[in-house]
Amino acid sequence: MHKDSKGVWFFVFLAGIAITFLGVTPAVALPWKEEVVLQPLFEKAGVEGTFVMLDERNNVLRGYNRVRAEQRFSPASTFKIPNSLIALSLGVVANPDELIPYKGDPNPFMREWLVPMGMRGAIKVSNVPLYQELARRIGLQRMQSALQQLQYGNEQTGGNVTTFWLRGPLAISALEQTQFLLGLAKRTLPFPVVAQQQVAEITRIDGRPGWSLHAKTGWQNAPGAGVGWWVGWVQRGDEVTPFALNIAMAGSGDAHKREQLGRRSLQLMGVLPAGDQRPPD
Repeated sequence: MHKDSKGVWFFVFLAGIAITFLGVTPAVALPWKEEVVLQPLFEKAGVEGTFVMLDERNNVLRGYNRVRAEQRFSPASTFKIPNSLIALSLGVVANPDELIPYKGDPNPFMREWLVPMGMRGAIKVSNVPLYQELARRIGLQRMQSALQQLQYGNEQTGGNVTTFWLRGPLAISALEQTQFLLGLAKRTLPFPVVAQQQVAEITRIDGRPGWSLHAKTGWQNAPGAGVGWWVGWVQRGDEVTPFALNIAMAGSGDAHKREQLGRRSLQLMGVLPAGDQRPPD
């Protein structure tokens, strides 16, 4: 190898070490383009928040409020996406439609949770007890290992396998969400491709000829004040555009703003058709 080439590779090696120890993800390292058209949306809604999408074609992050986009928060129910992937990959359920009995509180947050259901139905109604049961089947050790493989946020499970994504210590930034979702959408995560495909199917909430929208809401401290999420990706042919939104929520009156702001942001940035406001199935 040429002497100069050795120097280049040594520099790359050191850069890789620096990125690893600083906890910088590839998405965080990309240039940022502040989209000025988004600020009025958040101001009109009366919420503090951020929106970011990963424009892979131009190798740039586009969005609003980068400072908040880099801050980590509890993923809340957006963790149902990786939880589904881990459960399917480890075989704790045979497929997304395997029925799982209800084992939660007799008076749950939503009455729909009381009946046995599979992940396909559970993710649509954000069935917390069902996903806690999946987490118990996975177990703390395997869950911790999976988070490290996925490089998901701070990769912390703490000591309670059923609450770490709801009450901490797990935390992830909007930027890190887009990196994880890019891997899932492109089926490049270090998990079985079949499992990644199944998760893509159960997270699809909208679509027309030529495009599909995959997304999940999250709400830490529901139904009170906390952090609200809407994360996912838009698929157009072979092109995928992962995105993540989070807002500071004062209470249930802000719940609808998550998807509303997210969809409008995607429209203004040319990712979703203008005027399309179809609600999730």
